[in-house]
Amino acid sequence: MQKQHDIQFQLETRFKTAIIAALGDDFADSDPMIRVAADAKFGDFQANAAMGLAKRAGSKPRDLATKIVEQLQAEEDAAQWYAKLEIAGPGFINVTLQAARLVGQLTVMASDDQLGVTPASPPQRVVIDYSGPNVAKEMHIGHLRSTIIGDAIGRTLAFQGHEVIRQNHLGDWGTQFGMLIEHLLDIKWDPNGGDHAISDLNALYQASKKHFDDDADFATRARQRVVALQSGDETTLTIWRGLIEESKRHFNAVYQALGVKLTDDDIRPESFYNDKLSAVVDALDDAKLLHESDGAAVVYPEGYKDRDGNQLGMIVRKRDGGFGYAATDLAAVRFRVSELGADRVVYVVDSRQKDHFGQVFWTVRAAGWDTIKDTNSENKTDGFAGENVGGGVRLDYVPFGTIMGKDRKPFKTRTGGTVKLAEVLDEAIERAGQVIAAKNPELGEAERSEVARAVGLGGIKYADLSNDRIKDYIFDWDRMLALEGNTAPYLQYSYTRIRSIFRKAGDVNAKATITIGEPAERQLALQLLQFPGVIDAVADSLEPHRLCTYLYELATLYHRFYEQCPVLKADDDTTRDSRLALCDLVGRTLQRGLGLLGISTVEQM
Repeated sequence: MQKQHDIQFQLETRFKTAIIAALGDDFADSDPMIRVAADAKFGDFQANAAMGLAKRAGSKPRDLATKIVEQLQAEEDAAQWYAKLEIAGPGFINVTLQAARLVGQLTVMASDDQLGVTPASPPQRVVIDYSGPNVAKEMHIGHLRSTIIGDAIGRTLAFQGHEVIRQNHLGDWGTQFGMLIEHLLDIKWDPNGGDHAISDLNALYQASKKHFDDDADFATRARQRVVALQSGDETTLTIWRGLIEESKRHFNAVYQALGVKLTDDDIRPESFYNDKLSAVVDALDDAKLLHESDGAAVVYPEGYKDRDGNQLGMIVRKRDGGFGYAATDLAAVRFRVSELGADRVVYVVDSRQKDHFGQVFWTVRAAGWDTIKDTNSENKTDGFAGENVGGGVRLDYVPFGTIMGKDRKPFKTRTGGTVKLAEVLDEAIERAGQVIAAKNPELGEAERSEVARAVGLGGIKYADLSNDRIKDYIFDWDRMLALEGNTAPYLQYSYTRIRSIFRKAGDVNAKATITIGEPAERQLALQLLQFPGVIDAVADSLEPHRLCTYLYELATLYHRFYEQCPVLKADDDTTRDSRLALCDLVGRTLQRGLGLLGISTVEQM
């Protein structure tokens, strides 16, 4: 992918060329280790390559840094790039860019709908597996993370130009449906009655479970009902389809409230793969990966052992002829690669499934169903990442932690029950409405309702996405709806503050040239120009919190700029127009970045 608008990437390329010129082709793989300067007094960027390469090059760090700087200064266009190249401390290279270089990059960014993000070339077809609630059960707070993390990843990859195929792997198959359907037949439940609600099904499921545990005769009939379901018995299938339709109505209502990009067309449930499971077993047998263990067909992935050091097996087919969910996941990989033509498959599933997906991925590799090479990418979580090799497919496991209550235990209701996701979303909007009414009582009812929805749902999403996804986090209403700090309301307010400037500005010069004079303007410009690199980092690491951190830092620098650099009361029209153009670019970047997180902006709060 060409990154002509990513100034840090361009700087890294120039440093790599200088390192090779100073040390030779053996150092072509060297990382320049360029970072944005932590303090503006040290310039715009800092390169630490000399520190890491000195021993390998047989040189002192400062001497090596001097050679690198000399090569940079010898470049034909060096004067157009560098205002200052300075060696500091034991061998750090501080880089201050020419203001004209920053202005040129900002101008390109401002004229681009993509804000400097270069479309992927070539684009990939990326399949993302996320959300995956269970049929006949209400979505609860535990479904939030997969749903919104997967949505943010999908939006980001699509923004890069990739073709994103969303897959909602609903749990709609298995022994629990024999139990539930048998109970529904006992109570003469009518799937076409039209007055069902998912909450009714939730209660019915719990009743069927109790019936199963307490009544041996019912348990036997329930197991027989599973066989009837799998063999296509029409009475059983009619009730099963009714359960699915009611569940989909509930899921869609939640998805619509959350504003995530999932529809019925994205549903490929467990049952979809039912007729593909035997082929999985046959293919594993052909690959000589299948072993018999107490009547079951098992694969033994390398590196997985129990506490006693015995190799752990992954059951593909049970001793009774039924299939484990490992078989379904293996069938899904085969389908996504062969039928959907995926170049990359992303699984957004909680961290408790780490071993399962590790075993599935190992099996896929060992069976030769794709070609995957493990890589030490920037992904610092416990997930697994692969990279394309030849015509192979990259598989990514994207784990996430648990939502905790203030007691640092998994988030529950006051009575210890499961927190329903739909109720959480309603409460978020209600609480946000109270916050907005207190802040701006002059807003009309309709506008306040719109703002409350954007702020409430945005607050919930951002509180989740802004955390490193592998970590647990505490669900805290006050924090997520706060108008200050690293929150969605703070970023949304920053956007509305920019929009208010333009409402007051009157005529605006749409062709104004951005100039950079004040330190606050320069810091804001540097932050803006990091946007393409941040998008690339999120797309590779699949960590949305990187984008959240970027947006928060951008908003913070914007407020500093606003306090130190008068916009509408600037000293002259040229400065006023420049600062308005800078405000516009910040506003567009905030709006775009929040949109990639699935968070709406509003014109005023």
